[in-house]
Formats: sequence, structure tokens, C-alpha cells
Amino acid sequence: MAAAGALGNLRAEPELVIVDNDWNIPGSYVGQAALMPLFAAPNVKVIGLTTVTGDSWRDEGASSLLRYLEEIGVTQVPVVNGAVFPLVNTPARMAHWEAMYGFIFWKGAWNDPARFPHSHPLDPYKIPPTKDGPPTLRATPGTAAAFMIAQVHAHPHQVTIFEGGPMTNLAIAVALDPEFAGLAKQLVFMGGAVTQLGNADGFHSDFNLTFDPEAAHIALCAPWAKIISGAEVTSLYTYDDALMARLKAHPSPAVDYLVRNSGPGLPLWEELCAEVIVDPTLVTKSTDVTMDVDIDHGMSYGRTTVGAVDAKPRLGVGTVTIIEAVDGKRFLDAYVAAAQTDLSKRGL
Repeated sequence: MAAAGALGNLRAEPELVIVDNDWNIPGSYVGQAALMPLFAAPNVKVIGLTTVTGDSWRDEGASSLLRYLEEIGVTQVPVVNGAVFPLVNTPARMAHWEAMYGFIFWKGAWNDPARFPHSHPLDPYKIPPTKDGPPTLRATPGTAAAFMIAQVHAHPHQVTIFEGGPMTNLAIAVALDPEFAGLAKQLVFMGGAVTQLGNADGFHSDFNLTFDPEAAHIALCAPWAKIISGAEVTSLYTYDDALMARLKAHPSPAVDYLVRNSGPGLPLWEELCAEVIVDPTLVTKSTDVTMDVDIDHGMSYGRTTVGAVDAKPRLGVGTVTIIEAVDGKRFLDAYVAAAQTDLSKRGL
């Protein structure tokens, strides 16, 4: 087991971060809220946000992200659109898996409208109107993969890639540029749960990996200097009533948006990963493993596989640091303070 110090200390120079995510639509889990720890931290500079299909279709999520940035007063950070479809997986393939092996509660952009009325699984470019209205901000021209490649070349070994969604854009970048992963500082991702196979609320284990397993396999097997997984611990912390009350006690644009568009019950998935990027000393227990994703089209399709580092095969397996525990009080205190920060005068 590794202690917190193995993950590094707070940095004197700003940590450059690109956040790639399947940004959520209003009324669902507000993944955008995980940006607040990064925007509020003096030791972090977010140099770009990229979009991908996952919990919602890419364009719908991008529209929601741009509107959120307007709400919190962040207008200078580029938003670059990425992949619309996974590399191999499709709604038909997922339906076939369900017919063979069992029901998947959360299918993201492919959710059944009968169960999730706002879903439109067969209309990938639809952007339904929301109560917050459309954004006036626009995405930056280009593609997510090309943007990330350019940034790691411009800042070699300085850029943390924070992956909060399916890894489609990462896989494309790896395929386009063999130097991409090695030029990044590290990959921090929300996924890679080992002991959690879902729970009573119907969360399917590792949606980010099961939505595009081939992309996850390609990305995790690339030559990153370091990979950190947060999925094993994030579900221990949720937007419960006590946390929502703490947030509401000192309103901010970010808190107001969260209160309007979400509610208690869901885990602080990306929020915890973001706080660990800001302050790695939050981690109190971690372990290194080999990790890959099963891409055989059987019962384990999209499942995480792990092994001992000293038994690492020579081909096709990455080494990942799994966060097993964090200082919960410090994490929650830091997140509340970040969410309550008014960014409107910071020129972001």
C-alpha cells in the first residue's frame, strides 16, 4: 500500500489541467460541479474542457457545459467538442448484451425514454430546450483529440488529463499520436472500480468504461507516466441533505446552479477526483495494480480486470494507482469552500 505522499504534494507552480467529460444535462447529476475545485484552486490552471458522448449525447452535454460556464462567470476557458459515438459499442450491441446477461439500469445517452423521458437515444444531435435557456458561448473550433495532443506538445510533462467520462477522445488521441500519453504528466480518471459492482440504486459499475470498452482498453494501455483511478472511493461521499445544507448556507453562482438542477442522493464522483488533483495529500491509502478492460463481447465486456504489478504482462496492461481512502472531512470542507467561491471577478 502507498501513503498519500506517493501521490505527490501541493505544487508551487500551477497544475495545468484538461478536463474531458460527458457533461450532464440539467435535471440529472451535475458533473459540471466538479469543475469548481479546479477553477477555485490557486495552484491549478484549467487550460481546456473537452466533450464526449456518455451520460448524454456530446452536443447536448456541450450546450449544458457552455451554459454552466456562463452561469459561474467562466468565459475564457476553451471548450472543444470530441467524439459523438464510441469506437465499437452501439445501442444495438448494448441491447444484445442485456438480452444475454441482464438489465443495465443506466445507459446514458442510450437510456430508454420510457424510463427516462428526456432521453433521445436515436437522435444524437438533438439539443432539447432547458429552463436555463441556450448558451451564448460557443465551442472552440477543432476536435478534442487534436486539442489535447497540441496542449501536451506545448507543455510537455506538465498537463494532467482528467477523464470524467468515456475514454473515446483519449483513445483517438493515442491512435493519432504515439507520443500523446507519454507527453502528459498524468491521467486521473473516474472509473476502474474493483470491488463495487453496483448498488441498490441501480448504478451500473463503471459506466464510463462499459459505454466504450475498446477506448478504455486503448487509453489505459498507453504509456502514461502515471494513472490514478478514483472510482473505488468516490461513492462513499454523496450529496446528502447535510452537504446540501452546508452548500446552501453560503450561496454562489455554482451553488445556485447545483440546487436548481440536482439534488441529494448522488455520489460526488468527479468532485472527489478533482479535489485530489488540487491536493493529492487528501489521499490516505492507495495501491498500485495492473489494469485493463475486457473487450471480449461476452458477459465481462467492459469490466475492469486487475492484477499484481510484479506479475505485469509484457503486453497491453497499464499500471494504475487506485485510491482506496481519503481524508473525508478535509475533502468535504475543501469541496464546500470551492463550490461557494464566486468566480465572476477572476477573469477565467
